[in-house]
Amino acid sequence: MEPSEAGRDPEAVSKFVEAFAAQLVEAGMQRMAARVFAALLASDSGTMSSAELGEQLQVSPAAISGAVRYLAQVHMVSREREPGSRRERYRVHSDQWYEALTNRDAILRRWGMTLREGVDSLGAATPGGRRVAETLAFFEYLEGELGLLMERWREHRDRTFRTP
Repeated sequence: MEPSEAGRDPEAVSKFVEAFAAQLVEAGMQRMAARVFAALLASDSGTMSSAELGEQLQVSPAAISGAVRYLAQVHMVSREREPGSRRERYRVHSDQWYEALTNRDAILRRWGMTLREGVDSLGAATPGGRRVAETLAFFEYLEGELGLLMERWREHRDRTFRTP
């Protein structure tokens, strides 16, 4: 545990980490990735080594490695080298949700292209074609709104969490 976290109740922290991780799993995130993310989010510095994560979560370095690989791919954590060492630290950033959602924007575009092909293949007048067209319209709407939503979020975050 980090020195600044010494006054915390480790059991309460563990309960929070596991509860939030369980909710992330229910939403579709991999279990170990959810636990690692929640542990990093709850840490004061936002950074932990593989050994620190393994100790807190009571898991192997291999489990941590796989979870971090996934979290880095979806832009929810980054890897950093400890100065003068080959050891890595993993960092969660304050904009992790923004990055994760922005990454989803590219996925929405790819899904849109495939759905357009589906509408063409099925025929827009068929029942299946109409369902696919409605799904396409939803993702196109979502993609259009996502940029505006993220801009409003940045403005709100700056107002709410501005450091004096």
